[in-house]
Amino acid sequence: MMKEANHYQILEVSLNASQGQIKQAYRRLVKRFHPDCGAAASHEQTILVNTAYEILGDPARRQSYDQQLIPNYPSKERQERTAKAQDYYKRRREATNKRKIIFDVWIQEIYLPINRLISLIINPLESKINQLSADPFDDQLMAVFQEYLLQCRDYLYEAKETFSSQPNPAQAAEMAASLYFCLNQLEDGIDELEWFSFNYDDSHLSMGKELFRIAQNLSYEAEEIRSN
Repeated sequence: MMKEANHYQILEVSLNASQGQIKQAYRRLVKRFHPDCGAAASHEQTILVNTAYEILGDPARRQSYDQQLIPNYPSKERQERTAKAQDYYKRRREATNKRKIIFDVWIQEIYLPINRLISLIINPLESKINQLSADPFDDQLMAVFQEYLLQCRDYLYEAKETFSSQPNPAQAAEMAASLYFCLNQLEDGIDELEWFSFNYDDSHLSMGKELFRIAQNLSYEAEEIRSN
């Protein structure tokens, strides 16, 4: 056994040996070198074994020894920093995944149903106005137009109820704002169109169409934000 050997070599264990393995190795060597066993061990060898075990048998002293023995061995502080960084990364990743799940649920349960209802309100407007333009004073044609407006009211109510049914996630703030203003514009637009159906004032019809146009642009804006 060479004097220059390190403590692991003296105890005949690997650098990754557990504390239990180190203890077992020490006992084995003590028995091997014990005079009663007929071993021809020198006093120096016994000292080396005992010294090696004093260092490696104590976890704190072993760590200090490893830092000197192994190049770039991570210090306890460095190990703690690494563990904290890993824990932070893990929690951040879990939080990101949770936010994504919440956002995906909001898209499926809030945004898409509202977007469908908005389309049901806006898309028929032009054809309904074209039908009515054949004779705005025809009671039957006006009744059809008013029925469309009543249906719009129902769709709008459903959209607003859906919008307020759960909190908007932070990452959907811009989309939610566009939807909110879109629904408000539609409500005002329906009001104007209803005034037109009562008094045949074209200014109400023009304003209603303009408010619907603004609402549609806001819905496009929400979709653009989502796609980006």
